[in-house]
Amino acid sequence: MSTFNVPKREEVSNSNRAIFDNLEKAVGFVPNLYATYAHSENALANYLALSNAKTSLSAKQKEVVNLAVSQVNDCSYCLAAHTAIGKMNGFTDDQILELRKGQASFDAKLDALAKLAKNITENRGATDQTVVDDFFEAGWTKENLVDTIVLVGDKTISNYLHKTTNVPVDFPEAKPLETVEV
Repeated sequence: MSTFNVPKREEVSNSNRAIFDNLEKAVGFVPNLYATYAHSENALANYLALSNAKTSLSAKQKEVVNLAVSQVNDCSYCLAAHTAIGKMNGFTDDQILELRKGQASFDAKLDALAKLAKNITENRGATDQTVVDDFFEAGWTKENLVDTIVLVGDKTISNYLHKTTNVPVDFPEAKPLETVEV
């Protein structure tokens, strides 16, 4: 059971209130995990700056990484959120389940990205050279590699925050991978 409350707007600093207001306008609500960052005066702004920073990866490509990393880290919150975001970016339910497994049989380039993200996360950065070579052979660049590693770190931060605080998931629950045939 969580020992962390999800702070409400009136419980956070003025700077975090402004961020809550912007999230409310952009997303329609303040996701519980984002609100949890607001226990810190600076963490929410810092995390959003990292998460929204320029990258060589498209929104759809970022979801490939987010789903693979969140599955390896077994983060129920991020799996639920990124399942919803993955659908908004055009992935089907079956494709999302496959991406969570760290593969994409439906697209060779995304398959190399998913495998890289999974491998980086599983091996805590000691990535298998074959996986890196396959990533480059699929048409990715060194810039894409660096941006993928940054995104793995970004997603791991949120995975760890949720796994530590266990705040309630406020997105539709993602199906457990082991109960689904892909």
